Amino acid sequence: MLNTVYRLVAPRRFEVAFSDIELFKENQVIVRPQFLSICHADQRYYQGLRPADILAKKLPMALIHESIGVVVQSCADNVKVGDRVVMIPNTPVETDEYIAENYLRSSKFRASGFDGFMQDLVALDADRVVKLPEGIDNHVASFIELMSVSVHAILRFKSIAHGRRDNIAIFGDGNLGFITGIFLKSMLPESKLSIFGVNEDKLASFSFADNTYNVAGEIKGVSFDHAFECVGNAASGQAIENIIDFINPEGSISLLGVSEYPVPINTRMVLEKGLRLFGSSRSGLTDFNMTVDMLKENPWMVNYLSNIINNIVPVKDIADMNRAFELDIQKPGGKTIMEWNK
Repeated sequence: MLNTVYRLVAPRRFEVAFSDIELFKENQVIVRPQFLSICHADQRYYQGLRPADILAKKLPMALIHESIGVVVQSCADNVKVGDRVVMIPNTPVETDEYIAENYLRSSKFRASGFDGFMQDLVALDADRVVKLPEGIDNHVASFIELMSVSVHAILRFKSIAHGRRDNIAIFGDGNLGFITGIFLKSMLPESKLSIFGVNEDKLASFSFADNTYNVAGEIKGVSFDHAFECVGNAASGQAIENIIDFINPEGSISLLGVSEYPVPINTRMVLEKGLRLFGSSRSGLTDFNMTVDMLKENPWMVNYLSNIINNIVPVKDIADMNRAFELDIQKPGGKTIMEWNK
């Protein structure tokens, strides 16, 4: 079956392409995307902020790895036509006893080397979709993938960090910091949560946190047991330096912020304090299942997460796609959701 794909061929330029989808393939489901969430990673491609050699290697490519849709064909017993599902962008081609699917170098990831969800239809293996329960808002559900990244990082933290978790810090007042904070509050309710950021308006939105700090000013007398770095880009270096300064000995630092270029780390103090630094990237089926279950069981989380939706853009054609990405660039913060009326 002929499928229409909307690929970024150069910065700020989408073009229509066509692909063929094999019908009635064993264990395959075909999903019609309905709500798509724009990520910073999409913007780095759209604006041409990736290095030239990376752009040359990966474009043309359909963007978006955060999306939900409706099943229009299923060859799997556990997925039915009409099911509302969240799609999993990580696509493993093998399994490993010790290495999670999102760290296998052989895995593919949608909108990072092969086509993302900006298509009329998407064919996936049945284990790459998770059914959504009734009652979860579509706009919030569209960025479950980003939530699953936070859940994955917290699960890794729980298996790595020592058991003293009286005070946990998050550095970063953007979408990732906000989402990680909400899930930390749910998964580790006994821990006090401190947020460190640079924008007073954004910090004010962390009403669920115990403390907030603006790192633009002088901070004294602060310490915490563990930390999550959710800043990324050039500012992540300063954030990691601050974390190393304030964290208690033998604390664990979870690195989530994506930086295009290497950042310096004060390894001397890492050694002297006996710190553990570990990275978390992307997520897999287990993380998606847990995220969906948590949203179902905790409606308060959905309500909080709706606060970071900044733009909702109906999309019918390429002009609308460009408009959505341009509005996302101009927004002060939060998420831009495309209603995919294709």
